[in-house]
Amino acid sequence: MADLKKLAEEIVGLTLLEAQELKTILKDEYGIEPASGGAVMMAGPADGGGAAEAAEEQTEFDVILKSAGASKINVIKEVRGITGLGLKEAKELVEAGGKPVKEGASKEEAEEIKKKLEDAGAEVELK
Repeated sequence: MADLKKLAEEIVGLTLLEAQELKTILKDEYGIEPASGGAVMMAGPADGGGAAEAAEEQTEFDVILKSAGASKINVIKEVRGITGLGLKEAKELVEAGGKPVKEGASKEEAEEIKKKLEDAGAEVELK
């Protein structure tokens, strides 16, 4: 049997990028999905010798624009306001679809951006 304590220490020491990569491997190769909220869960440090480990929720989110929907002009305006991009760059980002509008945003900021874009008619995903 594997050394579980060593494995737990390695999992706790993962960076956010490594945890995201681990999530992808678990999903693609083993069919294991993250919690229903879509947040990446990482184990926290064990409490003073106890066997229970605390779970830590993801703190940085990427706001991904999946599609502009029917109101592409309104979505382009919102993307320009959020990112500060020029008209051409914002239009290219909106038309490409599946591109991040904002990376590394806090949960509150990501939720606010998602709401603005959805109100403009876009289809948005948080990762």
